[in-house]
Parts: sequence; structure tokens; C-alpha cells
Amino acid sequence: MKKRILSSVFLLTLICTLAVPDLAQAYSYGDPTEEKVAEAYSEMSAKLNESPPNFEEANKIFASVKDEIQLHMGDDAVQAVQSELDNEDKEAVITNMQQVLVLNISRRLENAESDFEEYDTTRKLVGKADATYKTLSPVVKETNPELDKTIKNEFEVLLDSLGNPGLFGVGEKESNEEQFAESKKVILDGLKDHFDMKSVESGHFGESATEEESTSEKTDWTDLSQLSNWLPLIILVVVIVGVVVYTKRNRRR
Repeated sequence: MKKRILSSVFLLTLICTLAVPDLAQAYSYGDPTEEKVAEAYSEMSAKLNESPPNFEEANKIFASVKDEIQLHMGDDAVQAVQSELDNEDKEAVITNMQQVLVLNISRRLENAESDFEEYDTTRKLVGKADATYKTLSPVVKETNPELDKTIKNEFEVLLDSLGNPGLFGVGEKESNEEQFAESKKVILDGLKDHFDMKSVESGHFGESATEEESTSEKTDWTDLSQLSNWLPLIILVVVIVGVVVYTKRNRRR
């Protein structure tokens, strides 16, 4: 009997070990220093700056983030980049991807502000926005070093304004939502002007002084309406119930 119980516990532990990482990934923003779209932009730029421009490889790289861009920035953002890739217009592709990154920064900061009391979440969101700006920083610095310095400083202020819940009250620091909003505005206004965008709100890709296009607004975070995001939890619950029932039946024998 004891051996059966121990076997059941071992099986449950093994399944939990395998299932929980997938579940955590579904509910997590991941590494705050990584941004797939920003990394794709860097790789695409490198390929397009080859002589001659390598549009074939740039297309492959773009394909790897196309779904994510479509999810958060809409069909227009994808079509704008893809159209210029098909036309083999290097400068237009790079410009459109830069605007995609600006919108990505915007949505990260907007979501951080809406979930301001959730320290772990906001810290990761600001970290991802900052990681994206680091990719754009050389572009801004080339023509406007003062703006680049200002934006970098404001990102530091953003992180500081989040405060710190501390550990059991140790190291606790009060947050400042008003300061967060002010710094966010400085960053987004600066980027909007620098990249000639009429709006940096989600659902407004490509809106500049000369063109207006709209996309459907997309939400951040993992889409919990997708069955695949709930599957690990469902499997885990079924296994736990099965182990409990199995153990009870064996006790009665």
C-alpha cells in the first residue's frame, strides 16, 4: 500500500514538474530584457544593410514575428512591412519596423500604467519597453542626441516611480503613479515626434502627418481565451483527481 502511495506521489511530482513551466510561461511576460520584435528588427536591418540587401532573409525573419505584430498592432502593421519587403524598398521596411517598435513601447507602458499596483508585472513591462528603446536608441541619437539622453533618463525615472514592495516590509519604497505618467508622456511624445507619427496608440499604425490608417485595438498579455493556454492547468487538475481517486480505491482493498 505504501509503495503504491509513494509511486502515486512520485508520478504527480513528475507531471507537475513538466506541466508547471508551460503554465507559468502562459501567464508570464518572460525575460524583461528580451523583446522578440526588437530583436527581429535588428536582424532585419543587418540583412537589409548588406550589399546587395538580403530581402529573402529579411522576409524569413519578419515571418517569425508576423503573428505577434498582427496580434498587438493589427493587420495594417503587418501589411505595411510586408508590402515594402515585396517591393524591396529597404528604407521603407526599416522605417515601418521602427514605427512598429514605437507602438510596442507605447503598449507596454500603457499596460504598465493600467496595472500600476502589480509591481512584478509593471517592472517587467517597463523592462521590455526599455529593451525595445535600446534598439531604437542609435537611430534617435544619430540625429537628436539630446532626445536620446532624455528618453534614457526618463526610463530610469519610470523604474524608480514603480517603488518597491520590499520583503516583509524591508526595503519598501512607495510608488509614484503621477511621476510614472509624466515620464511616460515625455518618452512617447518624444518618440512620436521623432518618428513622424500622428499617434502612438495601439490601433493607429502608420498614422503620420500625411496618412491615416487604423487597426483594431489589441490587448497585451497572453490571450487566456485560447484553449492551449489553459491546457496545462486542465491536465494538471485531471491528473491530481486521478491520483486521489486511485489512492482512495487502493486503501479500500
